Amino acid sequence: MKSLDAPHDSRAQYSHTAGLQTAGDDVTTVRATDGVTVAVLGEALKYRELLGFLVWRDIKIRYKQTALGGAWAILQPLLSMAIFSVVFGRLAGLDSDGVPYPLFAYAALVPWTYFSTAVSQAASSLVDQERLLTKVYFPRALMPAAPVAGGLLDFAVAFALLLLMQAFYGITPGWGIVALPCFLALAVAAALGIGFWLAALNVEYRDVRYVVPFCLQALLFATPVAYSSSLVPERWRPLFGLNPMAGVIEGFRWSLFDLPGPSWAMIAVSLATTIGLLGSGYLYFARMERTFADRI
Repeated sequence: MKSLDAPHDSRAQYSHTAGLQTAGDDVTTVRATDGVTVAVLGEALKYRELLGFLVWRDIKIRYKQTALGGAWAILQPLLSMAIFSVVFGRLAGLDSDGVPYPLFAYAALVPWTYFSTAVSQAASSLVDQERLLTKVYFPRALMPAAPVAGGLLDFAVAFALLLLMQAFYGITPGWGIVALPCFLALAVAAALGIGFWLAALNVEYRDVRYVVPFCLQALLFATPVAYSSSLVPERWRPLFGLNPMAGVIEGFRWSLFDLPGPSWAMIAVSLATTIGLLGSGYLYFARMERTFADRI
């Protein structure tokens, strides 16, 4: 990977120019580009090794000098599950679709914790790595993508505990378990799309970092994590699906607990919303990318 400065245009494309090459030389030309091109996606694939490095670095930094290390991947959803079980399961007596409430809540908290952590870290990824952003050229989309990809390790650890809890309660998944990777992919796409939007906006407006935690906390209660989506009137469920994580959690519980058919209308709306967020987020990020080095 070549380390090149691109102070005036962080989305410069690099191409080899044969007319300027001499024997034994490898000449690289820097050209500014306008708009979003397919070449950007090609560059992201070309720099996949760098993406792997950024993911691994984020994982190490996350747990550096922590007493519990990777155990936080389990403790965060586990502690939330304990609180929800007391407040919503015991005191409020919310329905859990016939599933033991601790398991019901934890099955939703696993994808939710992944999503919220990935979005928070993606939103601050450009500002937190200011020096790297302004000195070396690489596809900037890798920076918010790294925490989204790196969070899958924590998800895998928390999901392993979920399987153990299912075995403890004697609940086995049905055939719907084969669809679980699709719902996980939906959560990844939603986190990445929102991450693109917030990362670009955070460069322009630094108060975004203060808004994100509040919005995620509000979104938690607008998502069927502590309660069942069956509590939402059926006619309102498609509208409820505008929250992409509503469809994800609905799908997770259906896949894991062999519950009656989920609200496919809600899942379809969540899918459409996620596609819109991912597409528009990437386009906005790519169009703003040329200004990152100057504004950050």
